[in-house]
Amino acid sequence: MRVGLFITCVNDLMYPRTGRAVVSILERVGVRVEFPQAQTCCGQMHGNSGHRDAAAPLRKRFGEVFAGFDAVVAPSGSCVAFLRDEYENVYELSEFLVDVLETDDVGGVFPHKVTYHPTCHGLRLLHLGDKPLRLLANVQGIELLPLSRADECCGFGGTFSVKNPGVSSAMLADKCDAIRDTGAEYLAAADNSCLSHIGGGLSRRGGPKAVHYAEILAA
Repeated sequence: MRVGLFITCVNDLMYPRTGRAVVSILERVGVRVEFPQAQTCCGQMHGNSGHRDAAAPLRKRFGEVFAGFDAVVAPSGSCVAFLRDEYENVYELSEFLVDVLETDDVGGVFPHKVTYHPTCHGLRLLHLGDKPLRLLANVQGIELLPLSRADECCGFGGTFSVKNPGVSSAMLADKCDAIRDTGAEYLAAADNSCLSHIGGGLSRRGGPKAVHYAEILAA
């Protein structure tokens, strides 16, 4: 199987360690990963902001760059959800591991208390369900703590947080309170964009460190 890594803009510019974690995980389970250097933005931010025409050339370019791959894996539920209706071979990491490779144990070790926030795109568009949690549950030494009102949005929503800062901040406050109440050391999620928003709120209030769940699996 020929597998390509789509790293996404946010991860490439701000969280390169997440991409390295994905490669480490996939190589650990026997998958050889390729990284096309010509990849660019997929157009998700444009499309989700209502600019579908501006997004179209970027989405087309994605198809050209990743042509010939049997599967494309990305550590971003939002970007995968945007691409899925046109490219069915694009998978969020947990989908690829659990549904394609049929494994929920990648040999991670992380002796810490962790709670998990299911981001909106992964929850409502990709229907990831418990896949990320199944993977986390098999990490040695981890203590998974339940998050109350987990299915509520953190208030990020891409440009929503910029256009509606008051509402976004109120939603973030509720999410941060719920996370802090768990007593966790780390908050995990499948999208670094949402983690940036929540992580900022937690750093101001005091609370767990926000981290992509791939980095826990790779530990």
